[in-house]
Amino acid sequence: MKWTERDIPEQKGRVAVVTGANTGLGFETARALAERGATVVVAVRDVEKGKKAAARISGDVTVQELDLTSLESVRTAAADLHGTHTGIDLLINNAGVMYPPKQTTRDGFELQLGTNHLGHFAFTGLVLDLLLPVQGSRVVTVSSLAHNMRAAIRFDDLQSEESYGRVAAYGQSKLANLMFTYELQRRLGSLNTTIAVAAHPGLADTDLMRNLPAAIRVIAPVIGPLMSQKPEMGALPTLRAATDPAVRGSQYYGPDGMGQSRGHPKVVKSSAQSHDRTVQQRLWTVSEDLTGVTFPV
Repeated sequence: MKWTERDIPEQKGRVAVVTGANTGLGFETARALAERGATVVVAVRDVEKGKKAAARISGDVTVQELDLTSLESVRTAAADLHGTHTGIDLLINNAGVMYPPKQTTRDGFELQLGTNHLGHFAFTGLVLDLLLPVQGSRVVTVSSLAHNMRAAIRFDDLQSEESYGRVAAYGQSKLANLMFTYELQRRLGSLNTTIAVAAHPGLADTDLMRNLPAAIRVIAPVIGPLMSQKPEMGALPTLRAATDPAVRGSQYYGPDGMGQSRGHPKVVKSSAQSHDRTVQQRLWTVSEDLTGVTFPV
């Protein structure tokens, strides 16, 4: 049976925080959850864009400023959520950047690693205490097929200071998303209230594609419709990971089509190196040191 948006269970009474939800996959995720009755927090860098997105969604939706390139903003957003919510059912780490020119975050991290992994690592650690008491709560982190493309955790040059390649840096950040999920689930395992799950959208036509190399952008209008899918389809793996009662911790959801590029969501496999526990644990320790955030598990 093909899992679709119609299979999302009733979400009334649940609180969902979705990062990067003003456009693309995040918007479709927030919209679908709100339409099923969830109270949705759209956590975005640009509040005005967030408000416009929220106005397009039917349901209980609020906007929270969150700039994942700034640890100060991450801490402020976490504090705000503690002031407005007593519990969170779903934390969906969706926001991301892909293939930008070499840049750093406000804290000096390489932009892709800093946004996609370290920002979400810190944010999750700072709000996890709002999820832990909630039975059935989930942390869903969005990875990518790119976790296996020229990807490795390069501890000797984690911030790409000696050598920067936008594809390799993106692959590292998406591999880090998976390693974070697997290590978090290991730490959550004995609690039986909260689970950590990952998902990827396959190839989805979103704003994330704006930094593709020029040669690929030229042919994208021709090959894009054949290979990619619309954001509402790309969001389905995340939505299934977040809402399907059958989901278990450490599972990874992606499209069921050829090469996991498009299709309906199912459990898929990630790369062998993503399951390297020694690297997972080292990355966790390094991430704590870099962000100054420790987890209550």
